[in-house]
Amino acid sequence: MFKTITSKPTTNNITVKGATTIAILAALTGCQTLPSAETKKPTNTVSNPLTAAMPAVDRQGHIAYVEEQGLGSAKVSTLYSIRPDGSDRQLIDQITGYIYAPAWSADGQLLAYSKQAPREHPKIYIYDKSSKTRNLVVNVEGSNMSASFSPDGQHLLYSSTVGGNADIYKMRLSGGETKQLTTLPSTEVQPSYAADGKSFVYTSDKVRAGRPSIYRYTFTTGNATLIPTGGYAASPQLSADGQRMAYLNGRKAAVMTLATGQVTNLAETGLDEPARLSPSGSYAVYPTRHSQISGQVGGQSLGGQKGGDLVIHSLSGNTSYAINSQNDGIVRSPIWGR
Repeated sequence: MFKTITSKPTTNNITVKGATTIAILAALTGCQTLPSAETKKPTNTVSNPLTAAMPAVDRQGHIAYVEEQGLGSAKVSTLYSIRPDGSDRQLIDQITGYIYAPAWSADGQLLAYSKQAPREHPKIYIYDKSSKTRNLVVNVEGSNMSASFSPDGQHLLYSSTVGGNADIYKMRLSGGETKQLTTLPSTEVQPSYAADGKSFVYTSDKVRAGRPSIYRYTFTTGNATLIPTGGYAASPQLSADGQRMAYLNGRKAAVMTLATGQVTNLAETGLDEPARLSPSGSYAVYPTRHSQISGQVGGQSLGGQKGGDLVIHSLSGNTSYAINSQNDGIVRSPIWGR
C-alpha cells in the first residue's frame, strides 16, 4: 500500500535557513531502528474510574506519545500507545535520536510519525496497528515532519525542507505522487487535516519571521486565511466537528472555540507543547514535566515521579487526571486516536 519516496531535492542540500528550520520545527512540535526494547508490562490494569463518563469513542481509543531519556547523542526516544485509563501501554518504536509528532489515521489503525537518527534527516514512517509493521514513506533530503492523514486515509500532508525552505506537501499513499501546496519564502509547517477533508490548518510565520500564526488552507481555492489568535500560535488541530481548535498559545496548551474566539488555556507545560483533542472533542491531552494533579491510574500514584506526565482534561467538567511516564522520561507529543 505504501511507497517510499526517495526523490532527490532540487537544491544540493539543506540551506542554512533549512537547517535552522529543523531546530525551529523541533521547538514547535516537537535512521536505524534499535532492536525494540522490552516494555514493562503493567502490573495493574484496573480501569480508571475517572474515564467512566467518557464517550466510548474516547474511552476505547489510544493515545500515542513519545518518551525521551538521555541527552545529546545518547538521547533515546520511545514511541508508546496507551489507553486513556492508563492501561495497555504498548511500545511501537524506539531509536537513539528523536521521534516527532505522531498522528493517527481517522480509523485509528495507522500511526504516522517522524524519526531522526544522529547525523540523519527526519524521515516519516507509518505504523500499522493490525500487522505491527512499519513502513518508510517519506525519505527525501531535508526535514520531513508533522504528517497528517486525510479523513479517507488516502493522502498524507507533511512539511519538508526538501527544496531548501519549509513548505507543506500532499502525498498520495497508494502511489507516492507528491504535490507542493505552499511556495512562500516563509516557514509553513505543522499541517493538520479538517475532518471533512476540504481544508487543513497549519503554522506560518509569513507576516513576521519567528512569530508564527495559524492559517486555514482550502483545497478548492488554494488560498489560506488567518485564524485570529492574538499572538504567538502554533501546532493547530481541529476537532472532528470543526468547532474547536487545540494549539500552542504562546507557551500554553490551549483550546479555542472557533465561533466565538474564546480560548481556554489549560497549562504552561514547561515543554512548549500543544494540547490535542480526543476523538469526541470533549477532552484534551497534553504533556507536562511535573504534574500537580492528584489521583490514580493503574494503581500508581500520580504526579509523584520525577519524569513527565500525560494530563487528560475534561473541557466540560474542568477536571483533570494524569498518567505517569513509563521510565521517568520526558513525555512529548501525545495524540488521541480511535
